[in-house]
Amino acid sequence: MKVGQKPSARPQVISEKISGAEDRLWQKVFAAVFGVFLGLALVKFGNPPIMEKWVTPPEGFFEFIFGYPWPLRWAYGLLIVVGIIGVMVGRWNPTVPKWLISLPAAWLIWEFVAGVQSVDWDLSKVTLMHFAACVACFYLGLFSLSGVRKTGLFWSGVICGFLLVLATGLEQHFGGLKETRQYFYTYIAPQMKEVAPGYLQKITSDRIFGTLFYPNALAGAILLLLPPILAVLWGLRERFTLGARRLLVGIVAIVGLSCLFWSGSKGGWLLLLVMGLIVVLRLNIRKTVKLSLIVGVLVLGLAGFFAKYLGYFHKGATSAVARFDYWKAAAHTTKEHPIFGSGPGTFFISYEKIRDPRSEPSRLTHNDYLEQASDSGIPGFLFYTAFVVSSLVWIARNREFFRGWQNYAIWLGVLGWSLQSLVEFSLYIPALSWPAFAFLGWMLGNSKFETRNSNSLA
Repeated sequence: MKVGQKPSARPQVISEKISGAEDRLWQKVFAAVFGVFLGLALVKFGNPPIMEKWVTPPEGFFEFIFGYPWPLRWAYGLLIVVGIIGVMVGRWNPTVPKWLISLPAAWLIWEFVAGVQSVDWDLSKVTLMHFAACVACFYLGLFSLSGVRKTGLFWSGVICGFLLVLATGLEQHFGGLKETRQYFYTYIAPQMKEVAPGYLQKITSDRIFGTLFYPNALAGAILLLLPPILAVLWGLRERFTLGARRLLVGIVAIVGLSCLFWSGSKGGWLLLLVMGLIVVLRLNIRKTVKLSLIVGVLVLGLAGFFAKYLGYFHKGATSAVARFDYWKAAAHTTKEHPIFGSGPGTFFISYEKIRDPRSEPSRLTHNDYLEQASDSGIPGFLFYTAFVVSSLVWIARNREFFRGWQNYAIWLGVLGWSLQSLVEFSLYIPALSWPAFAFLGWMLGNSKFETRNSNSLA
């Protein structure tokens, strides 16, 4: 205890009540394997499940390590192992309201009900398996990870995966995309009968995407993970000096923001601006200083946005216009099938029936909430939206949970993920939705207790 610091037994009592003085061996094992699993998802499972038929298992050691992605069925096998260990260490006495805990299960059950009515069972089957993995990650976070006193082993896996994503993005920006294009057209394209939708557009563009499905998904990973990872790294007081932490956080922040910029994600830029304003509002500083910071963030952020994307608006903002077409089609399908929708993951089929020939094709709605309504009817929309919104609001109302910046940063990242879902299909990217669901579960499992040491790598 520092000189002059008042003794407080309460945090120690709470920690001991939850997990004992130290984490048990199997709790450490679970934290490590769950973190590795989510980190691996960032690197190897960045494709939507409905694109699974274009994913082939790697051939040879080089493709296994450096090629991406891996088949999703491999992830499900790994998740079963993680789940078994999670059940062994789970604590089954959460203080979260039962109705809130039940919402993910209710949503998943309804998705299976809607799947029975699907217009394409093959698409719905792979989508339902992915949704089941999302819900499994949520409950592992709620019942198992929340009982781990020191989650440094968990964060180690997530951070390693995230850094590999950023490293791949850097490599793509500094020549990797050009080399990929040359290799593809020379060796791969002549032997292919069918190219995955959107792949040609992806490799012919200079927008980086890291290990994710496409550039906007990379932006989603940065919005979700950069805030909590920076907070965790900054909290490594026992491992690094102040100067070393400043250098470490500065490098990761600069690389992460650079990759966001090079991804060319317009929505990602604007959401980063929104998240920055939310952080400023939380600062405990004078109102005049806070107002000046808000104005500065808005002016600089919007100026940079329009300087970067002015040409995009001169061309007619084609992707924004296309999204309105997708949303209109989703609303039409919801009106035609208000109870069960067209089936999980089947937006493409219903959209093609009503698509204007001049509009861009799309396999997903680019709005997760509308896609729930289109694919699984109004009940699916209500269950999913209520789960995401209620979880974020309920966590935010527990001020004790937000006493430190680390927990707040995790919440802020998930908020960014949920907001990006308004204009993207982040729910349908395993690399994004699995960590987001796990974080939601972890926060709900901890939000009634004092902030604990979630960043120690001991």
